[in-house]
Amino acid sequence: MLRLVAVTRTKKASADQVSAGLRAFFRIADLWKLNNEQAMVLLGQPSKSTFHNWKKGTGVTASVDLATRLGYVLGIFRALEILYQQPEMADRWVGQPNLALGGQSALERMMGGQITDLARVRDYLDSVRGGW
Repeated sequence: MLRLVAVTRTKKASADQVSAGLRAFFRIADLWKLNNEQAMVLLGQPSKSTFHNWKKGTGVTASVDLATRLGYVLGIFRALEILYQQPEMADRWVGQPNLALGGQSALERMMGGQITDLARVRDYLDSVRGGW
C-alpha cells in the first residue's frame, strides 16, 4: 500500500501495481458500503464504462493520479485498522462526523473529489496515530 504512493513520487506506477490497488480499493469500498458514484469520485471520476471495467479487473492503464488516489485510500484504510481494534469500528468511522474535519465525516470530505481531500483525511489519521 505505501509502496504504491512511493512509486508515484519517483516514477510511473505499473499497470500491475494499479490493478492490485484497484482490487484492494473495491474490497475497501464494500467494507465502507460505498455506492458506485462515491467510489467513482474517490477514483477521480472515470467514465462509467472505465469504472465498470476496473471493477471487472480489465482495462486498467496506470496513471499517477489513479495510483496516488489508491495509495491514499489504502493508507486511510490501514491507519484505521491500526487505530481501531475492531474492524467494524474502523469501517464505520469513515461515515461518522468528525470535529477535526469541520464536522464532516471523512467520506463527506473525500467526496470533494480532489486528491487534497484524500490527503487531508490521511494526514489527519497519521497525526492521530502518531504517524510520520
